Formats: sequence, structure tokens, C-alpha cells
Amino acid sequence: MPLLSQENIDAVRVKSPEGIRSAAEALHRIAMDNGMRAAPAHDIADKRTPVDAEGKMLATEVFGWGDEDRVWWRNSRIALDSPLTTACRFESLPFWANAEGFRTREPNAYLASIEIGNFEQRAMTRAAIGVPVHLPFGQIGAVSFNPLDKSKTDLTEEFDLLSDALGLYARTFIATYVQVMGSTQALPPESRLSKREVECLRWAAIGKTDLEISMIMSRSRATVRFHIHNAATKLNAVNRSQTVFKAAQLGYISLQT
Repeated sequence: MPLLSQENIDAVRVKSPEGIRSAAEALHRIAMDNGMRAAPAHDIADKRTPVDAEGKMLATEVFGWGDEDRVWWRNSRIALDSPLTTACRFESLPFWANAEGFRTREPNAYLASIEIGNFEQRAMTRAAIGVPVHLPFGQIGAVSFNPLDKSKTDLTEEFDLLSDALGLYARTFIATYVQVMGSTQALPPESRLSKREVECLRWAAIGKTDLEISMIMSRSRATVRFHIHNAATKLNAVNRSQTVFKAAQLGYISLQT
């Protein structure tokens, strides 16, 4: 079977909790067939890793990470310390990295600014292909593909040959896993904002006060507060800052200045 195929895509797609394990096994097989071992994370801010329908950890049960390995879920600071997880915050396409830095198909100045000192200790590998998975509501997942040859530090050839296909499989697996395993909705279904609510939040996002917004929009301050309060209720936000942030996550406003 060719590396990139519809059959493989279907195989790594999670359709139900009962199908998680088989999808993980498919991703594991694809990685192993190409000299790599996958390390999946559905949320880089959470050291818990994907599990099957019975709650068994896929990293050990399927992907072959054993007690003798230095494993990421035992490090509570991995999301802050690892240069690989840091890179996933600034890149949405596959990259590869080693102690000499990050490589992508298109330049990314943000990656060049990431501290890579003591890379092997912090990344728990000498080299890896990383696939960021940017999900709704700001959640970031990732799959790291580490070479089976633990001494290997140059993944130029592997990246050129494998990264597009591994990227597609990783995103399919993580995104569908999160969709199937999501126990609660991040937002209520009635979260569509009105034109006036969006307009108020756009001004609030650049630091305008209720009084200033009322003058700009030629509305009363009470009306501005009413619109922002309604937006907060719809977005299940606890304060003005979170309302602005959630509106930006959903694409209603931009936080770029």
C-alpha cells in the first residue's frame, strides 16, 4: 500500500470510542513501517495522553512506549519545557527538529527564537518530526514521530518523504479522537454573536472602555454594557477579558493590533 492512501486515512479516523484502539494501531503501523514511533498528545497543556474506550493509555498499550523509555507524561512541565511543544504553539504545519534547531518547508521566524539548549534532555529525543494539531477553542494537540534509531539526529530525508502524509494521518487521528471523546461542549450551541455584540467586542479588544465605545458607536453606555454582557453569556465567559478571548478564538474578532 502506498504511504498516502484513502485506506490509511480511513484507518486512522476515530469514529467511536470503541474504534479508538484500532485507529491508534493503524497510526502506529504506518509510523513503524517508516522507521518511526508515534507519540500522540490530544492537548499539549495536559500531561494525560489519549486512552482507549476502556481508559487504557495508548502510548503504552499501542504505541510501544515502555517503562524503560523517558516518557513525556511523567513530566508535568513538558508543555512548558519541551522545545517541540513550544514549537506547536507557533507552527501549524509539520516540522522537524534536533539540537541545531527547527526545519520547516516554509520559513517561520518564531521557531528561530525558541530556546533549544539541552535539546535532547528537554525534548526526550535527539530528533523528531512534529505535527501540530490546532483544534477548536484554542486547544492544541500534537504527534511527535521519533526515529526508531535513537542515535539518528538528521531527519532531512525522512521529513521530505514522510511529513505531508504523517501530518495528514496525525491530524486525522487527533482531531477525530478529540471529537469522539469530548464529554462536554466548550461552548453552548446558542453562541452565535450579533453584529452589535461583535462591534462592541472589537473595540473592547483594543482597550476601549464602555464610555469610549458608546461615543464611537453613538449608543448609550448601558447599551454597550448590555451587548458585552450578552456576548459573555453566549460564550460562557466569566469576565470581559475571557469574552474577548473566546470571541477571537471563534473568529469573530482579531486580536492583532
